[in-house]
Amino acid sequence: MTAKSNARQAIFHSLMAMGLAMLAGCSPIQIGSRVIDFSGGGGAPAQTAPLNPTQTAPMATSQPGQRFGRGAVPVALLLPLSGSGEDTRIGSSMANASRMAIGFIEASASIGDNIHITLRDTGGTPQGASAAAQAAVQEGARLILGPLGSAEMQAAGTVARGAGVPLIGFAPTGTATGAGLYLLGVLPEGEMKRTIGWAKAQGLRGLAGAFPANEAGQAQQTAFRQQAIAAGFSPQAVYTFSGAGEASQIVAQALPEMQRGMIDALFLPDRASAPAFGAALAAAGVKDVQIIGSAEWDNDKAILNSAALAGAVYAAPDPAGMNAIRADYQRQFGAAPHPMATIAYTATILANVNTLSLANPPYSPAALTNPQGFNGRDGLFRFQANGRSDYALVLKKVAPGGAQMVEGAGF
Repeated sequence: MTAKSNARQAIFHSLMAMGLAMLAGCSPIQIGSRVIDFSGGGGAPAQTAPLNPTQTAPMATSQPGQRFGRGAVPVALLLPLSGSGEDTRIGSSMANASRMAIGFIEASASIGDNIHITLRDTGGTPQGASAAAQAAVQEGARLILGPLGSAEMQAAGTVARGAGVPLIGFAPTGTATGAGLYLLGVLPEGEMKRTIGWAKAQGLRGLAGAFPANEAGQAQQTAFRQQAIAAGFSPQAVYTFSGAGEASQIVAQALPEMQRGMIDALFLPDRASAPAFGAALAAAGVKDVQIIGSAEWDNDKAILNSAALAGAVYAAPDPAGMNAIRADYQRQFGAAPHPMATIAYTATILANVNTLSLANPPYSPAALTNPQGFNGRDGLFRFQANGRSDYALVLKKVAPGGAQMVEGAGF
């Protein structure tokens, strides 16, 4: 038996004994007597050329997928790689991050090469996602990772569910899960649970929120109501708006309740409108209301440079994982990674975990929804029984010179 085979077997038995599948985390992980350092992101070069995230990829869904990795278990990765727009840039960055993860696996003597990835282009459309999922099923994929958008994930999920192939998608909100469909990423309910729990611990009692009148805003509003009630709050007010220009109007409506102390925490998860709300609150002379944002705020220059938002608190993924791969990504691909890159990196390492990929059957619901969770590039996360993920999030505060850490990662 080779040294690599011995190492694989040792890791497998250690993981089974722990009852917890550990993946690429942000610091060294102790497994038995071995320490696996996941702080790096490089490794052996991928078998295919990387995608430049500033350009579109000329691959169509009807063409053969690009393959990288040398393990036996087939896994499909569906992303928007052609066309124009932000989704294409995100998809290319996520594809590159998946290659980095495979390179890390290949370069490590202590991690088995369990999977190979077939990368397929969705074209950014539900039709393309459905075609890519059908091709993945026909090729024998045991797991599908992606796609990115809600409508794409619903289309690909229909194909995957019909074929009995589990799918872990990357849609931000508004996507059906359960029965073999999982959603990996920081979701509104997790953010709201984390920040509302913090607000309660601070003694805040009068919660209100303002949300944009779109799909993302509706998801945030629903999560706000549900998590507030679960924490024992009765939300004082919930406002919706069509654009940042309505910020002053909403602040004027809420001002009497703020002045009476009935509203002492205002949730403003929408990144684009947050500076306008901060300015409106400052103009109205509001000083004793805690502003609470969302993970959308993270690294946003307009928010971090807003004096009116100084002291505002928001939840975000642990930055250690992105910091660990940023320099290597920049070196390999000539550009900074998109924030979603760590999700693709995590998904790839998750797919390769022994207790998932080598199980019979692989990627079973019981294994994927292990309540102890997994340690990914963005920190600890777990899949709930309904297929939605729950991330351990840090809390940050807007301050002069940049965000400051308020609390470490927690659910």
